[in-house]
Amino acid sequence: MVVEDKYSELISYFEEHMPVAESELNFENPYQLIVAVILSAQCTDKRVNMTTPALFERFPDAQSLSEATVEEVYSLIKSISYPNNKAKNLVGMARTLVSIYKGVVPDNVDDLQTLPGVGRKTANVVASVAFNKPAMAVDTHVFRVSARIGLTKNAKNPLETEKQLVKHFPESIIPKAHHWLILHGRYVCKARKPECEKCGITSICDYFLTKVKNS
Repeated sequence: MVVEDKYSELISYFEEHMPVAESELNFENPYQLIVAVILSAQCTDKRVNMTTPALFERFPDAQSLSEATVEEVYSLIKSISYPNNKAKNLVGMARTLVSIYKGVVPDNVDDLQTLPGVGRKTANVVASVAFNKPAMAVDTHVFRVSARIGLTKNAKNPLETEKQLVKHFPESIIPKAHHWLILHGRYVCKARKPECEKCGITSICDYFLTKVKNS
């Protein structure tokens, strides 16, 4: 099967079976989203969602967070993985937002990456989710699922995966496709033991067709 046909069938399947695909992080505005995404690195969305209500109540916007001490932020996020680094990044991010962007979260990937704690993946998530930009964030789920299905070929890192995916997905679908791949990886195409019996796209999946079907 040529790769274009894979993408076409995958899009058709998810448009029918997952027409609404959204972030599982709880947020109400771009500021809350960027905070939640920074906290979510190597941490579950569930844990982040348990932590952010108190954080947002104490620091409802970039201005208030920029005036916080790292210790204050740490005390509210200490149940999250890597709380020391994340507390420093959150305060630094907020101070940069206030000093350079007047407290407003920028809507493009390049500007977002000037913020402390915001790498390409986080910038792509914020641009895509908050501003519906055609930015493909590649996390461990997207990287794994794309390779298994055969949407990507020999991609050695997230950037190579991103470039291949955005080449084949229509721009208008990229924000949704990002969530399709994440949610499929989180609940079906799991890292250690993919649940192929639950999967509706085995007919186009390289992993299934080469390793599971014939085993």
